[in-house]
Amino acid sequence: MPYVGIVYLNNVKSASVMSRVSKKSPSVCTDMPLDNTDICSKLQLLKQILTSCFGPTGRLKQVHNNIGGHVVTTSASSVLLSSVSSSQSFINLIKTSILNHVSRFSDCGLFAAILCLSLIEQIKKSALRESVAIRVNNYLLALCTSYLQREDCGCRVKLDFCSTQNLITLARSVISSKPACVLTEPETLHISKLAVQAFLLTVPCSSPGIVSFGRIVTVPVEGHSVLSSEVLPGLLVEMPDGLSEEDNLLNPLSVVLFSASLAGDISELGDGVIEAHSDVDTDSQILGQLLELGRQVINDEVKLFVCQKVIHPVLQQYLRSHGVIVVERLGIALMEPLTQLTGAQPVATLHTTIPPKTYGKVRDLCIKHFGSKTMLHLLPLGESAICTMILCHRNQTMLNELKVVCQTAEHVLRLTLREPFALVGGGCTETHLAAYVRHKSKSEVPETASVLMCSQTEYLLGVELFCCALESAAGALEHDGGSSLIDLTHAHRWMLPADAIKETMEDSLGFCGCGLVQSSPSKKWTYLNTKYSDFCPSPVFRDTRVQPHVLDSFTAKLSALQVAIETANLALDVKYIIQDMN
Repeated sequence: MPYVGIVYLNNVKSASVMSRVSKKSPSVCTDMPLDNTDICSKLQLLKQILTSCFGPTGRLKQVHNNIGGHVVTTSASSVLLSSVSSSQSFINLIKTSILNHVSRFSDCGLFAAILCLSLIEQIKKSALRESVAIRVNNYLLALCTSYLQREDCGCRVKLDFCSTQNLITLARSVISSKPACVLTEPETLHISKLAVQAFLLTVPCSSPGIVSFGRIVTVPVEGHSVLSSEVLPGLLVEMPDGLSEEDNLLNPLSVVLFSASLAGDISELGDGVIEAHSDVDTDSQILGQLLELGRQVINDEVKLFVCQKVIHPVLQQYLRSHGVIVVERLGIALMEPLTQLTGAQPVATLHTTIPPKTYGKVRDLCIKHFGSKTMLHLLPLGESAICTMILCHRNQTMLNELKVVCQTAEHVLRLTLREPFALVGGGCTETHLAAYVRHKSKSEVPETASVLMCSQTEYLLGVELFCCALESAAGALEHDGGSSLIDLTHAHRWMLPADAIKETMEDSLGFCGCGLVQSSPSKKWTYLNTKYSDFCPSPVFRDTRVQPHVLDSFTAKLSALQVAIETANLALDVKYIIQDMN
């Protein structure tokens, strides 16, 4: 047996040497992962989980680990995918791609995941070669992207910022798609209006030069009605000690803001070696420095003293005795909004004189009560793009989901400033695109097949699989046993209830998924994912009195479409997975 030497460094065994004691395990190589039964069954399970969450009637999921701990109840892709872990790197590849889209656009994560997994499943069930499928998918993705960006696109809606109606519809579509919020119709409408109001408050109206968007700060309040939620201009911070509603302060108020700790700890002075004489009391020296800081702000007539971290109790008492309002432990999340609101520049050290330019101002402050919370309301001196949304709900689980959904709605509304468009929702964009792709792709079959270096049969099969995946994403919105249909005029999606009678089908259909098209005797329908003669979907000639009931974010959905197809292509292109087992 060979001798093994172990090196000790400061009585700690070297990890690099110790690793040689046990034999290194060989890496595990999995070839053709999409032919692996275990991986395919896990992909199928993931698709079932995500599909069952999709849309306003989606089912909720409770996620917790196998040793207990916190239970998450959600149907939001951002929360669900972050909570679900897998030992399969192939699954994590797809999950990470979808989460990256959600981190950038906040919305359409479930759509991207369902479309990606449906496309992979459709292709694997067919005899189409992966290399051909990838080329066809890329071609059809470019076709869809080009069509969605055209002025005459039949499923795109231009947003009019002179009216809030479409903005409220867009926000409402995001909020109503998450059943874990457990909102009634009036509550959904109320929160949608608040989301639009808060968004508009963060858009500066008369700022010259470079425009800087504001922030929405959310304050959750548990145990109160959703209808008690409201939006306030300005910022709410935790109520400081020693302040009462009877205090009268001259307006405006000068503000100083510290990002450095003022607790007086030596550790807060930074890295390096500190040398001190034995007869020097360092605590007294630091406290003296803090009090000198306090004297300066009092002489400069500062009335609001705010610190991101802790303030020494003696300094707090000294400031309050001179009529200064002291707010400590503000937290990093509120630093940027408060900087924008007041114009103050955060002071990062206590060892220099505070420059006058670092001071900011607030017009006024008052005390607000929300349930058990008492907060200090700071109002800006001039126009400010900072506002606070008070979100109320009956319990913590619903409140957490509502907070996530409102942040998504805020992001979606902000995306409209970049591209002032929306796509019709309720599955109508997916079915419309599928009909358009079927019709358009069959006009030049020989030429396109030649360019894609495949046979005409392979090309047409790839087109059919792509369209079936789009229709599957649209059909995933139905969870109550009903059937999804497509009309053969505009190619919008319709929902037929499970208890509908065929003779009265026309009355049962009512409006399409997005609410733009109404049922009529002249219309013809067919079930989704069934064969029908290809046709060019006609645009809807919109009556200005008829507005869509469901809208999707144009920017987020276009990105989700691209991410879904590209991720599916990446998955189809993976031939080997090499996993280090050490």
